[in-house]
Amino acid sequence: MNAAANEHKVGHWTGAESVGLPSGIRACLFDLDGVLTKTARLHAAAWKATFDHFLLARSVQRQEPYVAFDSALDYDLYVDGRAREDGIREFFASRGIEVEAATVATLGERKNDLVHDLIRSQGLEPYEGSVRYLRAVVRAGLRRAVVSASANCRAVLEAAGIADLFEERVDGVVAEEEHLRGKPAPDMFLAAADRLGVPASEGAVFEDALAGVAAGRAGAFALVVGVDRDDQPDALRAHGADVVVTDLADLL
Repeated sequence: MNAAANEHKVGHWTGAESVGLPSGIRACLFDLDGVLTKTARLHAAAWKATFDHFLLARSVQRQEPYVAFDSALDYDLYVDGRAREDGIREFFASRGIEVEAATVATLGERKNDLVHDLIRSQGLEPYEGSVRYLRAVVRAGLRRAVVSASANCRAVLEAAGIADLFEERVDGVVAEEEHLRGKPAPDMFLAAADRLGVPASEGAVFEDALAGVAAGRAGAFALVVGVDRDDQPDALRAHGADVVVTDLADLL
């Protein structure tokens, strides 16, 4: 636990403090890809294949230089943590490319199919430290929700064997049904907190994506924990993380 988190600690030892959180925290809201499961790299690979196919064809057609999708920088800045079609629009906007809605939808479906193929071929597993932390949060008596832009959230949780550790799930399917704005807007996190019956002022957000961290900050949650899987601690703090860890088990 670093100094930034210790500044939040007041009063006697509580259930929240037993898992390295400030006293008064009653609910934990977890992102999925990159925080709980090792699927972020699969998503990055699927996005790269999808975008590169489109960019190469476009460059040939227009006789323009081909600049590939950067699966580290472009993924972190424009795609990670966002709803699928929002990520496509953000990336294309960064390149000054205008595309029709039908193209956005087609690319989104192609990317989704590629992710499923990668999961089938490479398998799926949760981060061991995240599972340890989740079980400790359960023992501490804190409320728990998973908040993910992915429409495949339920299937991923079940495949990873951690679905039973959550009380609520607000994912891409729920966001579409309830017309919730995707991250970096705070809507999905706020909806999850509302489902748990806990105000944002008593909730902690756990995110590895810059857009997700920004969403937690925009929602005025008590604590935003940045999970640094890509060696970007400064960027996570700049987007609103109070605490940055490399693994959730670091909080124990």
